[in-house]
Order: sequence, then structure tokens, then C-alpha cells
Amino acid sequence: MNYKILYAIALVVTFAATVGISRVLIPILKSKKMGQKILDIGPRWHKSKEGTPTMGGLSFIAAFFVTIIPVIAFACANMGETLNIVPAVLTGFFALGNGVIGMIDDRTKFSKGKNEGLLAWQKYLLQLVLCSAYLFFMKWSGAITTELYLPFIHKSIELGIVYYPIALILLTGVVNSVNLSDGIDGLTSSETAVVAVFFSFTAFFTGNLPLAMFSGATLGCCLGFLVYNFHPARVFMGDTGSLFLGGLAVGMAFMAKNPLIILVAGFMYVLEAISDIIQVVYFKLTHGKRFFRMAPIHHHFEKCGWGEIKIVAVFSAVTLLLCAAALFLDIMPSLPR
Repeated sequence: MNYKILYAIALVVTFAATVGISRVLIPILKSKKMGQKILDIGPRWHKSKEGTPTMGGLSFIAAFFVTIIPVIAFACANMGETLNIVPAVLTGFFALGNGVIGMIDDRTKFSKGKNEGLLAWQKYLLQLVLCSAYLFFMKWSGAITTELYLPFIHKSIELGIVYYPIALILLTGVVNSVNLSDGIDGLTSSETAVVAVFFSFTAFFTGNLPLAMFSGATLGCCLGFLVYNFHPARVFMGDTGSLFLGGLAVGMAFMAKNPLIILVAGFMYVLEAISDIIQVVYFKLTHGKRFFRMAPIHHHFEKCGWGEIKIVAVFSAVTLLLCAAALFLDIMPSLPR
């Protein structure tokens, strides 16, 4: 079976499963009063969203694994991909681990009765342990080396032990940046769908079957969830979903053996984190003044009068342009002639 057919199966089945599971899950979340708490410091019009069910990311996490496990099993049995499938298995566990951390955070919010879950150091410590384990097993299996590929330059540099702290910062940074982007209806799902398309083309051009299956399933998750998450959202993914998608996004970059490319393809994620850091530092240095009207930056544009659909459209369009640049300026020129 052609790997593009497996890609299509992963995409379609995950999309259908996400839609189906979400339809069942949303009433359950409502019955258990798993509604989103809205911070008073946020845009006042967000108050109307209070009570919208959250932790909806459980739907596409379930759909992802219900689809990807049999697809991987079929590839191993029929396409001789057993040796190359290890990075996919490890990345799947890595994304799931991030989803579990998000679920703990979401559950903590409900137990406290407010929009404050795990303390920042608690969440980051759990992420550091998870990312360290991911890097250890990726190196142990031979899926990564201590060489770091530099996008656009088309060269690799040997970093030795320095590779690991850089990789840790990249992994935790991207995962948390994706989490920060989940602030308005459909934004994280839309941006990640575009990033998944980028990794789909990367997989097609390089013949990377595991990456093709993962990117197809990720795209299916995002599109399926958008059915219920597009403005006005009927469900939120919560940290459960956003941390899971963050793990998939940065994990696919490592599967592609091009980890830094996520900083280009996923730059709008990174911009969310940068805007948050600028806001905090500027606030402290100026004793109470704000650089942005509100951070992360998607809220700044809300405060400037942009509607949620416009923000999602513009951010996704910029992501699409950056992904196209990464594809045509890095992925395609680096292929063997």
C-alpha cells in the first residue's frame, strides 16, 4: 500500500473519529460541569464564554491513538517500517505525556474552582522530566544525534552535550507556546492544522512514512475539532489538548530530523510566548506600564478591535506563508538531486 494512502486514511479516520467523539464528549463535560472559568483580567466580552465545556482535547487525543496505532501496526506488518517506526512511537508517548500534564492542570483548576491550575514550576518540572525522557530514548534508539541541522543554511553542527539543553529549551518552549496560543476560538486548531500540512509535504518529499502518518492524523484532529471549536466555540480543548498538540508539533520536527524548523513553521506560536515575556519584563522595569494592551499577543489585537475570526484568519495566513517559505527555501533545496 502506498504511504500516501496511509496518510489519507490517517487524516480521514482521525477527522471522523474526532467529530464523533466530540459529539458524545461535549454533553458529558456539560453534565459534569466542566465549564471554563474566565479570568477577570481578560477581555470583558470573554465573560460570555464562561461555562463553555473544556478538556475537549480528550476527543482528538482518543481519536489520534485509535487511528494511529492500527495504521502503525499495518505499516510494520506490511511495509517493512519496523526499524523506522521507533521515533513515531516515542513521539506519540511524548505528546500523550504532555496531554496528561495538561489534564492534571485542567483538573486542578476545577478542584480549585478557578482558572489557576498547577503552579508554573510544577508544570515546568513535569515537562522537563518528560522532555528529558523523550530525548534520552530518542538518542538511545538512534533517532537523533548531537548534530543540529541549521535550516536554510543546509549544514549541521556537532554540539556534543550542549545539544541536550538546547533541545530541552526547544521542546518545552514550543509546547508552552502552543498552550499560550489557545486563547480564542479556533486559533490553536487552525494554526496547528497549517503546521500539520507543512509536515505532510515534508513527509511526501522525503519519503518519511511515520511523519506522513503523524502529520495526517494531526491534521485530522485539528480539522475535526474545529467543527466544534470554531467561533463561537461549543467546546474548548483546555491545556489537555493544547499541550498534546504542542507535543505533536515539536515532535514532528524531531521526527523530520529538523527540529529548528518548527521555529519558522510555528513562529506564530513562538510570537505568543515572546509577547508574554516582553509584557512581564516591561511591566516590571516600568513599575506597572504595559507594552501590549494585553498579552499574549492575540489578546492585544482583540483589545485593538479585531474580531476572533479575523485574528484566526490572519494568524493562520501568516503561518501558511512561513510554512511555504520553510518548504521552498529549506526542505526542497536540501533534497538529494
